[in-house]
Amino acid sequence: MDPLPLLQDLIRCPSVTPAEGGALGVLEAVLAPLGFTCTRLVFGPPEGEAGEAVENLFARRGTGAPHLCFAGHTDVVPPGDPALWSTDPFGAELRDGLVMGRGATDMKGGIAAWVAAIARLPRDLPGSLSLLITGDEEGPAHYGTVKVLEWMAQNGHTPDMCIVGEPTSKVALGDTIKIGRRGSMNAAITLHGVQGHAAYPQRADNPIHRLVRVLHRLTATPLDQGSAWFEASTLQVTSFDVGNPATNVIPGVARAKLNIRFNDLHSSASLTALLHAALEAEGARYELRTECSGESFLTQPGAFVEALSAATLAVTGRAPQLDTGGGTSDARFIARYCPVAELGAVGATMHKADESTPVDELRALADLYAEVVRRLLAAPG
Repeated sequence: MDPLPLLQDLIRCPSVTPAEGGALGVLEAVLAPLGFTCTRLVFGPPEGEAGEAVENLFARRGTGAPHLCFAGHTDVVPPGDPALWSTDPFGAELRDGLVMGRGATDMKGGIAAWVAAIARLPRDLPGSLSLLITGDEEGPAHYGTVKVLEWMAQNGHTPDMCIVGEPTSKVALGDTIKIGRRGSMNAAITLHGVQGHAAYPQRADNPIHRLVRVLHRLTATPLDQGSAWFEASTLQVTSFDVGNPATNVIPGVARAKLNIRFNDLHSSASLTALLHAALEAEGARYELRTECSGESFLTQPGAFVEALSAATLAVTGRAPQLDTGGGTSDARFIARYCPVAELGAVGATMHKADESTPVDELRALADLYAEVVRRLLAAPG
């Protein structure tokens, strides 16, 4: 099976988060004849709460072990200003060996390559195969992979291992496999003082001065120097706000926001404790709100990762680098259930105008995925 026609069909579905856009229907139409049982899963906010429902797809063939799952998303970011595109963002035009369109790289190309790979392999593979496809990866990620994984666990579908088809390659296909990701946590600080006249500071308590000292404590010393598989954690002040239009008034409140990208030496709980300690050192009244979009995770190199590396070397001729850099992905949720790694196309054009993927690379990715499945399921061929 050639992945190109399937990718074009997927690109032509305007599935901007959280719209399904017809993309899951396209996949069902291809997967069902390949022997997969397809289940649409719709999750959304409780009644009375704001938010939109999200359509997801779970498809499985076979019931035996090992159970290998492929995770991906059909939702895409908005194309943005049409004037920046030289083609229809949802037209799937072929040009100079490239297929153009939103999602070509991130990550409808990966999905098309995986399905094409499965179509080439014998149906009597040992074990079982499944696909977890969400429509909520580029958005809040509240009603996509998290909810589908809960449903899978409740219904006996927890996989033994999972591959996420994000575009992880940096320069050439297969040069990078992501075996972990840093965690990400946001913090909002409100520090209270006493409002007063700037000419009489002894009658006031300036919260700006206190908050500056807090932020200095937090930024003057690095959180760490990195770990065996991760780069150093970072704490960035992303906002400092007083909301004071006057020049002669000491404000009563100062606020700041932080983003922390952290490795496996920390957790959101330990970092929250660190923030409280820095604030309590000031002896002022404060409020601290934190939100963690994902803890750090690492899939230790072993049989699973070695099989991915060996397959990549066999197909591409290059030994992949094992990496944990970049932002977050839905792999952070999957890591709670089974070993997970990310392996996909070159991500140079993702989220850009004129997003595209080379047709030759798309087909090579399908070859790579087929070899991955053979090795992980010990299939002949």
